[in-house]
Amino acid sequence: MIEQLNIRQMSEEREESLCPHAVKSRLSRGRRRPEEPDPVRTAFQRDRDRIIHSKSFRRLKHKTQVFIAPLGDHYVTRLTHTLEVSQIARTIARALNLNEDLTEAISLGHDLGHTPFGHVGEDVLDELYPKGFSHNEQSLRIVDFLENDGKGLNLTWEVRDGIVNHSKSQVEGILGKDWGEVGTLEGEVVKISDMVAYINHDIGDAIRAGILTEGDLPLEAIEVLGLTHSQRINSMVGDIIKNSWDVRISDIMKEKPAIKMSARVLAAANILNNFLFKRVYNPRSAQGEAEKARTVIRFLYRYFTEHKDKVPPEYYRHGETIERRVVDYIAGMTDQYALRLAEELRK
Repeated sequence: MIEQLNIRQMSEEREESLCPHAVKSRLSRGRRRPEEPDPVRTAFQRDRDRIIHSKSFRRLKHKTQVFIAPLGDHYVTRLTHTLEVSQIARTIARALNLNEDLTEAISLGHDLGHTPFGHVGEDVLDELYPKGFSHNEQSLRIVDFLENDGKGLNLTWEVRDGIVNHSKSQVEGILGKDWGEVGTLEGEVVKISDMVAYINHDIGDAIRAGILTEGDLPLEAIEVLGLTHSQRINSMVGDIIKNSWDVRISDIMKEKPAIKMSARVLAAANILNNFLFKRVYNPRSAQGEAEKARTVIRFLYRYFTEHKDKVPPEYYRHGETIERRVVDYIAGMTDQYALRLAEELRK
């Protein structure tokens, strides 16, 4: 009966009313392995569901955003960060008449490859693994190879492109010259929404931890964006929509429009971003916890490269070397699991 109704085709027909530069699911570049279309869901809706039901997505609830293995219940985790990015990105995509399903799928998958202990764990694995490590490339490796008992999730090109190109690590300045580009406007929306989310919830977590007070926030940024969490997000999201409005009306034959912010709001966002790096991400007061995390990652890497038989067998399906297998194993760990495992192995 469902096949006869062909719900998917109805959804694909509705996508024809999206803006000219939006990606239509029926025109996707396809999957790494061809599959029969689903009778109910579009290709991007199917990708979203596969990500949500993955083990890697579930583990995000126990992975750090900024503060390492925090004891409080209200700190942001990778999972709550991911959901906030999805909400912000979908709001922008809907306003600009882009493909909301594609935007949602990229949002939900963008941080699957994050290590335990946030960027501290990422930096240590990058230092230890000879070929280097970045969480966005690991996210792609997860959806391509590691999930689903080694078969991967077989996602569409557009979702995979948005996942691997979302990262802004080592980039100085939001939307700056080294910002990079995603292959779709939906991916660009996720990339800028990631920034909107982390700037604002990291301020909240820093205040919750007693590292900052609202009075510490740079006045020149607060005067533009607002004092409260909701005010700042509304200011940024509204500004992105307003300044990217030509996405809706730009002809497909013209150069692809950009997702952007006004100079005034962009400057304020950069001030807040730089302030967070100085006061929250890299302060000496946080070095004790960070060093503990580094010690744990280094110990686990050394232990498992020296005890190959201790690496779970599922990591042998796509691990070219023992170092690659160990990196895949450690990167998938949650904060508490990594701490507990290191403690057990030291006994």
